[in-house]
Amino acid sequence: MESVTLDPLDRRLLHALQLDARAPFSRIATVLDVSDRTVARRFARLRAAGAVRVSATPRDRTEWLVRLRVLPHGAAGLARTLAGHADTAWVTVLSGGSEVACVFRTGDGAAPPAGLSRHPHVTGVSVQQLLRPLMDRSWAGRTSALTAEQADALRVPEYGPQPVRTAELDRRLLPALAADGRAACADLAARVGWSESAVRRRLEDLRGLLRFHVEVDPALFGCRAQCLLWLTVTPARAAEVSRQLAADAEVAYVAATTGSHDLLAVVVCRDAEHLYRYVYERVGVRPGVERVETAVISACTKRFAPAQDRR
Repeated sequence: MESVTLDPLDRRLLHALQLDARAPFSRIATVLDVSDRTVARRFARLRAAGAVRVSATPRDRTEWLVRLRVLPHGAAGLARTLAGHADTAWVTVLSGGSEVACVFRTGDGAAPPAGLSRHPHVTGVSVQQLLRPLMDRSWAGRTSALTAEQADALRVPEYGPQPVRTAELDRRLLPALAADGRAACADLAARVGWSESAVRRRLEDLRGLLRFHVEVDPALFGCRAQCLLWLTVTPARAAEVSRQLAADAEVAYVAATTGSHDLLAVVVCRDAEHLYRYVYERVGVRPGVERVETAVISACTKRFAPAQDRR
């Protein structure tokens, strides 16, 4: 990513996209009281610099967290290989290069691809299904730039998942949206070979079935310590603990998982001291939390958007 510094307008724009990833620039501009051209130019600059990526994925995909123990000299190369897979959504190097973690998204409940343990640099593999995301907001660091009135003006109503028959169009449209969740209807139409009006109608049909992701590097907001937490929780208190985590400003993601742990959380902090205080003085002492395992994110090789646009 190129060197980028966010000013207040950039932060408001990124907050707006968290509320509605496909909001027209004209609508955002009206709320922010700037010109359409200014908003479009700001977004183009951030996107070109790799500071923001917008993608969309179907809500019905099964998600698997795959954790690979690796020989340190092989972590970066393995992460790049995994980032090239079309079905990986997130690839990170953990614990100074001793581990790689990635999320695979599969259809129809299919398992992640076999054979990862045969990679020459992999010494161990564990797989957990992410049963359900337990957080209905974005990380607070990305969503604190707008006033309440501005946020209300941009927030879209929740679309419930509606059973919509898969169309032939979707087989080409969904990969295009995974590559660029803000692609204009005219560009999408040119890519999938349908009319712009057909694409526009299909997008409206799909809104309840898609989850939009607006990814921004937390370091741009002054937060340079990122960490995965695996929590073992007393079953009777699991729901309470997950609600507490979801309300914390440091938490960017919470999910229920299978395996030896009950919850997974992604934590974003200013620095190592802030991370220490959060994990040991706040999370670890909560009633019901029996054990916390941590793994610092050393590098993020791939976020939600594909590593490259495969046309």
